[in-house]
Amino acid sequence: MAEGYVIGVDLGGTKLLAGAVGADLTVIHRTNRPVYGLSQDELVQMVADAVDEIRKAVGQIDAIGFGIPCTFDSRTGMAVQAVNVPLKDIAFGAVMSERLQMPVVVDNDGNCHAVCESRLGVAQGATDMALLTLGTGIGGGLLLNGEIYRGWIMGGAEMGHMIVDMNGRPCQGNCPNWGCLESVASGTALVREASLSVARQPDTALGHALEEGRELTGPLITELATAGDPVARGAIETIGRALGVGLVNLVNIFNPQVIVIGGGVIAAGELLLAPAREVMKDRALAPGKDVVRVEAARMGPEAGMIGAGLLARDVLAGVPTGAIEAHPK
Repeated sequence: MAEGYVIGVDLGGTKLLAGAVGADLTVIHRTNRPVYGLSQDELVQMVADAVDEIRKAVGQIDAIGFGIPCTFDSRTGMAVQAVNVPLKDIAFGAVMSERLQMPVVVDNDGNCHAVCESRLGVAQGATDMALLTLGTGIGGGLLLNGEIYRGWIMGGAEMGHMIVDMNGRPCQGNCPNWGCLESVASGTALVREASLSVARQPDTALGHALEEGRELTGPLITELATAGDPVARGAIETIGRALGVGLVNLVNIFNPQVIVIGGGVIAAGELLLAPAREVMKDRALAPGKDVVRVEAARMGPEAGMIGAGLLARDVLAGVPTGAIEAHPK
């Protein structure tokens, strides 16, 4: 039916998004599945089932790209550790390639977002970019001197786990640390901050929405903040200022041309970015702080999926990806 398609898979802390990506980067037959409460074996099976659903619907598929929120060891091909999904010490690429009998490329989900934004999005043309994706946790991706940077053995660029408060709160999931940027500037942190604030000031639009039975979520907070609710706006500003401390570190260490902020929380737009930029301008070093752009991601919620598809196309074209590649035996 659709010759020349690859499949891109973006696995996050709460959901999987996958679709068939054409040569012109059109996406067909998307599937979106929750990942709550699964064991590692169940998660692997769910991912394989999602891919099979797309293959049956689309027809010929030439390769599959996976973006998963893990650190890797490129010496062994292992996905070593994930903070917000149940993956640990698994040769994910080899497992998927054998199970699906397809060429596979696997990378960190933040790297896949960075590939997409650097080739197609707001960082197009930049040689040096840092990207943060704010969702359940905080993913990261780096483009340095025109190439995705993954560290010596693919365990690097975990910028959501830079320490911004050495005596801060414990990080979430499987992270053993505390005071991480993820603990104070993720979507999870936004919900926590709003929950604490609305408990102190219940007589606001956000408090009334909760009384009416609405669930306290990032989208609800953003909706009401945009409408002017002071508690919701204050929670987003708090998260934005915490994010700004992370931006200071990125500017001082990497001197990027552009810092891209993606993930679900970026729906708050300038309510989030303005306080983040203010902190960055106040606290980062010149000249880096004077020339860097801090921008909302352009490619939207499908960026990770499309980036994974772009890496799959690189494999087919024989272009070195720097990621984990696996072929069926």
